[in-house]
Amino acid sequence: MIEFKQIELSDKAWIDELLKFSDYRGAEYCFTNLFIWDSIYKSRIARYKDFLFLISGEGDNTRYLYPAGKGDKREAIEWLIRDSEERKVKFVMIGVTPAAINEISELLPGKFEFVPVRDSFDYIYEREKLVTLSGKKLQPKRNHINKFKELNDWTYEELTEDKIPEIIAFNAEWCKDLDCNKNNSLGWEACAVAKCLAHYRYLNLKGGILRVKGRIVAYTVGERINSDTFIVHIEKAFADVRGSYPMINREFAERETEGCTYINREDDTGNEGLRTAKESYYPVFMQEKYATRLF
Repeated sequence: MIEFKQIELSDKAWIDELLKFSDYRGAEYCFTNLFIWDSIYKSRIARYKDFLFLISGEGDNTRYLYPAGKGDKREAIEWLIRDSEERKVKFVMIGVTPAAINEISELLPGKFEFVPVRDSFDYIYEREKLVTLSGKKLQPKRNHINKFKELNDWTYEELTEDKIPEIIAFNAEWCKDLDCNKNNSLGWEACAVAKCLAHYRYLNLKGGILRVKGRIVAYTVGERINSDTFIVHIEKAFADVRGSYPMINREFAERETEGCTYINREDDTGNEGLRTAKESYYPVFMQEKYATRLF
């Protein structure tokens, strides 16, 4: 049985190294996400040669992440299958992209079925489009931004560690407005966000703050995830401040994501409101993900 362990900050260096080998774009392949969501998903990690192994959940909900790293991928997958057999759980592998399906089908033909997990598809946008908001389809976003600029005395600034206490106070007010305590998904997110902010500097994140007359009305946090993509982990704004969401989105994309071709704004978790909001920016493509099960 593989000896999986709790994810610790000290694991970041070797995990980042192995993730770099694979150069994956999916939100699962980012140390920050693995670290801040570990208690919610009950995730544990292990290193096998030059592969990162991750297991999450328990019992019938046990899942294995498609291995990241370099080496004999067939051997790595067979190790995970053996581990599931020893734990007496069904083998289910997640985070499997269409490219990974082709790889698996060549290495272990006829052994698996592949089921799309739409709620986990990541929304991938062209950075240039999020910066310029050009074209007729994005006219409503430009209108909201223009109205925001017209109505407000605003400033944008980098989110540095000394401003974290202000962000924590913002989060408390934001959660109070949305009644996070009565919504499981918002409650879990609040825990992940708090952990992210508590270790903001060590995680080497970038953030941006939008203020109106000195008061924070929106902020966002992200980082470069691979050779051509920036990923946005957190974006929050006061909904009653018209244009605050598209404004922080555009300003952050322009100022903090230079050098990247794409921006991954993660999945919608099946939330219809979130899905509508993400679709309204017209992603250039979706990062499809499948669950892989043994026949």
